[in-house]
Amino acid sequence: MRGEPSCPKCGGRVRAPGLFADSWQCDVHGTVHPLQPVIPPSVEALGVVVHRARVPVWMPWPLPVGWLFTGAAFAGDDRSGGRATAVACSGPGPLGGMGELILVAEELGVGLGARYAGMDGPDPGPYMSVEKPPQVKVLAAGRPTPLWHVSGSPDDRAVFAGEARGLWLWAVVWPEQTGLLMYDELVLTDLRDAGAEVDLLPCGALSPRILEP
Repeated sequence: MRGEPSCPKCGGRVRAPGLFADSWQCDVHGTVHPLQPVIPPSVEALGVVVHRARVPVWMPWPLPVGWLFTGAAFAGDDRSGGRATAVACSGPGPLGGMGELILVAEELGVGLGARYAGMDGPDPGPYMSVEKPPQVKVLAAGRPTPLWHVSGSPDDRAVFAGEARGLWLWAVVWPEQTGLLMYDELVLTDLRDAGAEVDLLPCGALSPRILEP
């Protein structure tokens, strides 16, 4: 696990603001919101992400049966706050075996969701057939939210995206068949609005998926 910020789009090194730039810089992608080191799963660590977030911190709540919270990350700095958040959960897949889900909320152009999706970004719009009915729907902060299948991702995962609270919402699921989970009309809670029930969150081991997209 790296202990320094990185580019949310490629994972490369970034330069902190200094004399010649007032923003974080990636040699490949220019100005970026730096991805902070991934925080191992605990209620306290999740609180750090929630406290800094300027965008939703989505989590299925209640979690599907047998599923655990397995890591969180955010892109941004102390000045800008979290402009993208990622929350990982792991548990039994609908067809057996282990499944993993990463939910990303982000502002336009950050590129973190596309990185977890394993595709060129930064945003899912060009890869969504929004003229067709959405493949799945979730309930995000009490609002029915359509998600479309995102084309162009590797075969080992299923990727869905849509808009919630005026920001991108990505759902990336491994393996691909665990995407069936998304058809159960998941209820997503923005943890910025959650109460004391978050203290009861079941935590598992840190997901390697959130460490190395």
